[in-house]
Amino acid sequence: MCAPCWSDHKLKVVAEAATADDLHRVLDAVPCDLIITDFNMPGGRMSDGLSLLGMLHRKWPALPVIVLTIVSNPGVLRSIMTTGARGLVNKSEALSELPQAVEAVAQGRNYVGAAMEQALQASEAMDEKVSLSIREAEVFRLFSSGLTVSQIARQLNRSVKTVSRQKVDAMAKLGIGNDIDLYTYAREHGLL
Repeated sequence: MCAPCWSDHKLKVVAEAATADDLHRVLDAVPCDLIITDFNMPGGRMSDGLSLLGMLHRKWPALPVIVLTIVSNPGVLRSIMTTGARGLVNKSEALSELPQAVEAVAQGRNYVGAAMEQALQASEAMDEKVSLSIREAEVFRLFSSGLTVSQIARQLNRSVKTVSRQKVDAMAKLGIGNDIDLYTYAREHGLL
């Protein structure tokens, strides 16, 4: 993860961070114009990408963020953009698309890479009626990554009952009947 500085159309990496907690410390100490981050950062208090993006948007609302990810689930991709990301690039296409993403975001425009755009458009045609809320998507991802409802509640500072309800609501919207099907859905849709 790096925090680039954009000036006179030259990209300069001013800092790097290995975890979400590191990123938070770096941003407190080093001024930058743009953040490029992986959606799934290891370790730290905010191991979930949506939590990280929410924190970044709350603390530094004017700081544009470009997210690199292999996630292809349209609901998660939409959540990434609505949680404050200005750019969204598939990791496998980062070398070819990242320069355009940086330029677009630095000029105040949003950028969605070709693969991500294709996934979003295909999804709109297939399932306009299925849309998870940001919190439901967050709980769904954390649960499918192996955390229990109690662990998710502690991590997100929500009650176990609220997290359980968000999980059940997400499963109902997606037509998932049990936890095994939830894991299967997550695997098949690139959430793991």
